Amino acid sequence: MAASTLNNRALVRLSPLDPGEDVAEFLQGLVTNDVTGALPVWAALLTPQGKVLFDFLVWRDGADLLLDCEEDCADALIKRLSLYRLRRKITIARDPALAVHWRVDAAGNDPRLGALGTRWLGPAEAGSADTAWLSHRLSLGVCEGAAELADLLWLECNAAELNGVSFTKGCYVGQENTARMNWRQKVNRRLVVVPQGRSDPARQRAVYPALGLAVDHLRVEDIAPEWRPEWMDLG
Repeated sequence: MAASTLNNRALVRLSPLDPGEDVAEFLQGLVTNDVTGALPVWAALLTPQGKVLFDFLVWRDGADLLLDCEEDCADALIKRLSLYRLRRKITIARDPALAVHWRVDAAGNDPRLGALGTRWLGPAEAGSADTAWLSHRLSLGVCEGAAELADLLWLECNAAELNGVSFTKGCYVGQENTARMNWRQKVNRRLVVVPQGRSDPARQRAVYPALGLAVDHLRVEDIAPEWRPEWMDLG
């Protein structure tokens, strides 16, 4: 059986220390998506100006929530969330007992795009699916993580098309600018996966030489038709 563990992902657990605490309500006021309904969902924590700090998938585990995030960013995410916790009786910490798993599945459960495959949580296993995941994700034109998304406006990261934002959930950090862009239908730039040889160094966010691909932050009019995934709506 092919390895399924994504070793470059980590899980951050949010747990109530008091029966009166609701971690979903706490997170609901901070992130871009609705975490009080069906999970998992893809969401981001933004700056007040609406730029990406972290992106992650949110899972439910009883009264707890688990954030499926980049391993390298987990500690910074914990620190940022802890700033908002104030005196609420909530613990925010890594969960080393669980890992993120993935397999290719044309009709998977990834909330961004079913074709991304199936994810689940469980104890880590030998081996790594990181390289296979990266190749599969980029083949579908889906971007994630700090190298590709950080400091960009959330809707420029194709968040609306990939179910990463709720426009009905109410306020969250960065909501005002995000909502304004959506209302005005004014998303002038997009993240797009392009052949490395045609990448614009001035607009390049990340490059993957082994795959011959790059991620560029381009003006909509500069996106070649063959680079546009079927799910991408350029308006």
